[in-house]
Amino acid sequence: IPALATERRFAQRLRERLEEEQLLDGRYRLQELPGGRVALPVLEEKLSRLWLPQEMPCELLRIQDPVPSRAARRRTPAQKLRDELRRLLAESWSEELECDVPHAWQRHGDLVLLSEDSFRAAVWEKLGPVLWETVASALGAQRLARRGRVLPDGMRSPSVTLLLGQDGWVEHVDNGIRYTFDVTKCMFSPGNITEKLRVASLPCSREVLVDLYAGIGYFTLPYLVHAGASFAHACEWNHHAVEALRRNLVLNGVQDRCRVHHGDSRQLELRDVADRVNLGLIPSSEEGWPVACRVLKKDTGGVLHIHHNVEAFPTPAPPQTRVLQAEHKTPEGASDDGEAQHPIEDGGKETLGARIRPEWQRWAEATAARIRGLLAELCGQQWRTSILHIEAVKSYAPHVHHLVLDLECRPTLP
Repeated sequence: IPALATERRFAQRLRERLEEEQLLDGRYRLQELPGGRVALPVLEEKLSRLWLPQEMPCELLRIQDPVPSRAARRRTPAQKLRDELRRLLAESWSEELECDVPHAWQRHGDLVLLSEDSFRAAVWEKLGPVLWETVASALGAQRLARRGRVLPDGMRSPSVTLLLGQDGWVEHVDNGIRYTFDVTKCMFSPGNITEKLRVASLPCSREVLVDLYAGIGYFTLPYLVHAGASFAHACEWNHHAVEALRRNLVLNGVQDRCRVHHGDSRQLELRDVADRVNLGLIPSSEEGWPVACRVLKKDTGGVLHIHHNVEAFPTPAPPQTRVLQAEHKTPEGASDDGEAQHPIEDGGKETLGARIRPEWQRWAEATAARIRGLLAELCGQQWRTSILHIEAVKSYAPHVHHLVLDLECRPTLP
C-alpha cells in the first residue's frame, strides 16, 4: 500500500493533516522504518489530493506487508465490506448505496450467498468483476452467489445467480450431518434447524420411515443418522434435489438403509410399510395425507409428522389450555384441549411465545379428524388419532406460523 515516510518529529503533525483531509488509511498501523523514520499509510485513490508544506519533509513509498490497525482487526465482516466498497467508489458513495450493501448473508463453505435485495443500484454493474472480487475478499469467500425469488414451479426451485466461481456445489454441516447441494438448483433452509434437531432425538429404532417430501435429505438424514430409523423411503420429484440426496446418503454412510423414489409422491406405490411418515411441505402438506394413510402399517399404525402454515392473529390473552399429552383424547381419539410448552424459535417476524394458541389447537383437532376419516375409508375399520405434540418451528410471515403436528394413528380393536 502507499505510505508517506517522514522523520519521527514530524509524524504527529503529518498524521493530523492526513486525518483532517481524510487521506489516512485507517486499516493499517503506523510503521517504524530504519533511520528513525515513520511511515503513515494513505489511501491510494486519494493521492491526487495530497498536498504538504515544504517544512514537513516526507517521501512516498510502498509498504509490502502492512500491519492491520487495532480498529481494522475489530471490524465485523459487514463493516469491512462497507469500508472496502466505500473506498472502491470514493466520491460517488451515498446513503442509497449504503442501504444497498447486505448486512447479512448465508455462508456455505467458501461460498457466500447474498440476499436478493443487495447490489441492485445501476452503479454496481459498472464495476463489473471488480465488485464481486472485492465483496468476496471482504467476506473471506472464494465464490459468490445472489438469491432471487423462489420459482413458482411447484418444486420451490431457487432463482440463484452465481456471481463469482465456476459452480454452485457446496457442503454444509448441520448437527453432525453433511449436506452437499448446488445452491443454484436447491433450497437449504437454516430456519428449520430446531425441527431437524427435534426429529433427530426421536426414538425410531427398528422403525421404517417414509419421507414424502425429502428434498436433499433435510429430515431423512436426521432420522437415519441420529434417530436410528432402520430404513427410510425418501420421495422427491425435483431431479436436482434427488442428485443431492443420493450424494448425501453416501456422504453420511446410510445409502444402504434408504431407497430413493424419484417422482410425484402422490403416485407412490408403497402400501402398508411405514411406522412413521414425515410430511415436511409448507404451506400445506394436505395433498400428501391420503398417501401417508396408505403407507402406514395397517395392523399397527404409526405416527404422522404433518407440517402446515397456520394463521393466528393476536387476541387478548384467554385462559390457556393445559399441556397436550397422548392420553388426553376426544371420544373419537383426538386431543380435546391443551397447552404445550417447549422451546420455540423466533423466526424474526414475531415472537411466538411458549404456549399453544387456540388457532393451532383447532387446526390440530380438525386435522386429526380428517386423518381419522381417511384411514377409516381406506382400511374399512375405525382408527383412533391422538395429538402427541404441536411444534412451532418458526414464524413464516406476520401472524403465520410453521407448525408440525405429531399425530399418532392406531387401528381400533374389532
